[in-house]
Amino acid sequence: MMRLQETVKSFFRGISIRKKLKPLIVFLATVISIPLLIVAVQSQQPVTVKVLIQALEAAQLEPIVKDFEAENPDINLEIVEAPNDTNKVEDLYTSAFLLGESPYDLVYMDIVWTPKFAAAGWLKDLSDRVSQEELDQFLDGDVNGGMYDGGLYRMPFRSDAGMLYYRSDWLKDAGYEPPETFSELMKISQALQEEGYTDWGYVWQGKQYEGLSAMFVEILEGFDAFWVNPETLEVGLDQPNAIEAVKFLRSTIEENVSPPGVTTYSEEPTRRLFQNGETAFLRNWPYVYGLASESDIAGKFAIKPMPHAPKGSNGACQGGWGMGIAKNTDHPEEAWRVVKYFSQAKTQKKYALQTGYVPSRRELFNDSELVEKYSYLPELLNVIENAVLRPPIAQYSQASDILQRYLSAAIAGTMEPEKAMNAAARETRTLLKRSQS
Repeated sequence: MMRLQETVKSFFRGISIRKKLKPLIVFLATVISIPLLIVAVQSQQPVTVKVLIQALEAAQLEPIVKDFEAENPDINLEIVEAPNDTNKVEDLYTSAFLLGESPYDLVYMDIVWTPKFAAAGWLKDLSDRVSQEELDQFLDGDVNGGMYDGGLYRMPFRSDAGMLYYRSDWLKDAGYEPPETFSELMKISQALQEEGYTDWGYVWQGKQYEGLSAMFVEILEGFDAFWVNPETLEVGLDQPNAIEAVKFLRSTIEENVSPPGVTTYSEEPTRRLFQNGETAFLRNWPYVYGLASESDIAGKFAIKPMPHAPKGSNGACQGGWGMGIAKNTDHPEEAWRVVKYFSQAKTQKKYALQTGYVPSRRELFNDSELVEKYSYLPELLNVIENAVLRPPIAQYSQASDILQRYLSAAIAGTMEPEKAMNAAARETRTLLKRSQS
């Protein structure tokens, strides 16, 4: 009986204590549950992955972004618009990384940025995320352009290569075959000018900017010369063949094959001259083909690899863009899913059909739907597979600045080619030596 009484008393004491503790229990439950609720809500929100891209291409990529987010509802792919000047975009990425905590999870890179960004430790090595079998599906130049010091830091998205456009109707009418050598290019240009077909024979990018370096890589290859050997860091700008390459460019102006204003031309001014029927030959990128095909010269032009000197070979400068992952991203797995999506065949095909940009996957150059719209693709594949990389060195930006300054002076006639290239080679060697010490 006593045991029963004690049990009853204990029960009622428990009720009393629970009543007193109830406010505390409610408070503790609230404090604990709110963070748990916040975590639960946050876990259901999409992860935001940011990337900086030129404004023009950012707009072109909107359908791709929508498709990606539809297939990956847990990721919000945010494109931050940048200026259309690629040099300014590179500067913005560089500034962000130098500040220590870049706001970008992905890096949309021009092919020549990879060595600089990788050497600085700003990118994740992607080598363990993709097999060699998968990489073999891409053009060699695009893959090599994403490599640095044995690692893979950039997956290809779209490709590019310089080529020679020519007025096939004029050549046929005048009885000429497309030129294979630089001397043939000059001879045919002068003949067409004399016969009244055109004002100018050949236009190219002579402005002091990155396009000048890209164009010159092709001329160097054509003369069996080189800029910088990335393995030995040997500089070849002051070698006889390299100086002959500069003299050739200067001769196009001196002999009135190229207009004097070519030293101020970038891609677009040269494209317009070609489309307007004011030149027979044009060095430019594949994007011109689609635009020219919708102009008055549609069906009247063709493309081929760049000419060369008797002992040289065709040179096409390898261009292109791809995706890397920022080293300090908080979302590496989500970023990789974006990279994979952009590099897959269906994405590249849709983007090529939409924009005319060149894919980086080899199979797409013979895709029936793409070839129906862009008949030049099979021919372009041969050009791109012989493409030449600009020196994949960490100091590329500085080396390109040096080359541009002296090459501009040489083709404008303010410095003799030999003197200009000797100075360019000397400064480049100093740059590379300083960076090694």
